[in-house]
Amino acid sequence: RPYDGRPLHPIAWEPRLPVLDQTNLIAQGIRTTEHGLGQDVDALGSCTGNAAAALLSIILSPERAAAAGLETDNTTAAEHFAIGLYADATIEDEWQDLVWPSQDCGSSGLGIAKALRNRGLIDQYGHATTSKELCTLLQTGPVLLGMPWYSAFTQTADPHGHVDADPTWADSPLEGGHEVCVTALEDVAYVDGVLDPDRTVLRFRNSWSSSWADHGDGRLFLSTYIALREQIDAVQPRRDGVSP
Repeated sequence: RPYDGRPLHPIAWEPRLPVLDQTNLIAQGIRTTEHGLGQDVDALGSCTGNAAAALLSIILSPERAAAAGLETDNTTAAEHFAIGLYADATIEDEWQDLVWPSQDCGSSGLGIAKALRNRGLIDQYGHATTSKELCTLLQTGPVLLGMPWYSAFTQTADPHGHVDADPTWADSPLEGGHEVCVTALEDVAYVDGVLDPDRTVLRFRNSWSSSWADHGDGRLFLSTYIALREQIDAVQPRRDGVSP
């Protein structure tokens, strides 16, 4: 979805869903044996499903979300829903042969977008490959962001949840890949009419409980997206042409 040249404005899309937690599952009363796994585990690599659940709580009306099985007022039920989405996404990921629940293999933004479309919850999805395209998508709705995840991001001590507040974040160990739901273009800064990525801020919903960062939300500068762009998958599931 190319940038069309129109001015970019701050905008926020708030999930109608509590912050989910893909860790500490047993303490939440979530048993993975209920999803077909042979044993109960305490954490899953189900970030794609969790990010998609947050996104759906924004783009679907409460009535349609409930009809789809997403209980936006029940954290445990919503986490079960997210795990189901994760399982569907692993089937759609054509680049690997492993699927969950037999293997906790992770999944992708493309896989989860296909899973949402197969369920009839969206009617299309589009990608961003530049910073301006990403900001353009955020003008119309939330965006799923799959990105390299560094230990500095996990251990953020910034009171505002800026995972990249430490300028040496790229020197910290790479922990793997992680999917989040970008919910806001929080600050938009221009210098002489040119977008300033060092002062333009994205806010995202994570899935590590409300105790992480800013009550479960994190922030990053657009310059960090630019630095990692070649390793990032930004996809926006949409409901264009159908009622919410």
